[in-house]
Amino acid sequence: MGAASLIVLTIAAIAFSGIAILIARLVTRATTNPQKGEAIECGIPTQGPSWIQFNVGYYLFALIFLIFDVELVFLYPWAVVVKQVGWLALVEVVIFFFILFLGFLYAHKKGALKWM
Repeated sequence: MGAASLIVLTIAAIAFSGIAILIARLVTRATTNPQKGEAIECGIPTQGPSWIQFNVGYYLFALIFLIFDVELVFLYPWAVVVKQVGWLALVEVVIFFFILFLGFLYAHKKGALKWM
């Protein structure tokens, strides 16, 4: 499993997505409905201007959630091989948690976790 596997996987991903887009274009008919270009949120038509400024706290909260969500993606492979690797795996995950904890403390200090 080296570079050849990665190249084959990339080509397969491009081929499958390209085929799916091609089939969708062939099967569906194109309509030019003016309602398609309207901004809509949860089925409710917009009232007033659509370009309003949101509080940056929402974005910070979402980024912090994303960071801790990606952390779980890295923890699953670690949990699978932890018995095979031994103490080295434990030391590495402790360092990983320490770095994430420092990021959490920084976000807490900056007030990114306060909800309005």
